[in-house]
Amino acid sequence: MKILIPDTIDLRLSGDVDAVVYDIEHAIPEEHRDAEVLVVWHNSGAWLEEAARVLPRLRLVQALASGADVVLRAGFAPEVRICSGRSLHDGPVAEHTFALILAVVRRLDRLRDAQHERRWDAEFNDEQSASSTRTQFTLSGARVTIWGFGSIAATLAPVLRTLGAEVRGIARSAGERAGFPVHADADADAVLADTDILVSLLPATADTADLFDSAAFAALGRGAAFVNVGRGATVDEAALIDALSSGQLRAAAIDVAKAEPLPADDPLWGAPNLQITPHVAGNRPIGASALIDDNVARLAADRELVNQVRP
Repeated sequence: MKILIPDTIDLRLSGDVDAVVYDIEHAIPEEHRDAEVLVVWHNSGAWLEEAARVLPRLRLVQALASGADVVLRAGFAPEVRICSGRSLHDGPVAEHTFALILAVVRRLDRLRDAQHERRWDAEFNDEQSASSTRTQFTLSGARVTIWGFGSIAATLAPVLRTLGAEVRGIARSAGERAGFPVHADADADAVLADTDILVSLLPATADTADLFDSAAFAALGRGAAFVNVGRGATVDEAALIDALSSGQLRAAAIDVAKAEPLPADDPLWGAPNLQITPHVAGNRPIGASALIDDNVARLAADRELVNQVRP
């Protein structure tokens, strides 16, 4: 079985396969267009659309990103199975999300700015110890809501709880996941009203487009914080800027944006109390070779695939 492997990641496959490394910046060579499996990592949407047209024998597209939304939009034939890299990024994304949460809570942006100004921020010391504001500067007792409670959230939530946070989730259906209460999307407003820190790990879908809009931010108590490590498409960015400017949100951090790379003239750069990282939460798939080996073996045996999102 011929497998096309991108040149953006080092993989070591153990199965009896013909693994061919391809350049994601160039068209697939004619002699390799008989491949049955395509692995993608950092491929552009245009490249994927072309691949969908020129790979007639393709049976599986294995994305290494936690979401396969770009692949799903590329136009691969209905019979081609598509799998995501969900779980490959649980550790790295949970780490980065935790770092952003702490940066927002501890206001590291403010302290960084003071450092650049060579200024000892004595007011910060006063605010984090004052009875009226000290709860804003710690995870102890903070009510953290994770919207999109999957495997990344299940990795992150216990760390937050260890530091004293009260963690709950929002997902399509209610229940208990990984030992944490999860509320249904329909009950989101009630949950947001009692939230100090809102964390989004949502994928980009038709249902999540601009989900975090002015109404969502207004549903939070004034002075809440927001962290997005899901997808930029889920946020109405003008509403985010307005919420920060008005003080409805006291601080926010995002690792994703609608336009990536974020243009230098984008108003997000100038939003008050906003920390931005350049979509680096994941970018380190852990266990990718094992996942591909497993799915290739399952494909050969016509068994259900791991992380299959289509068909």
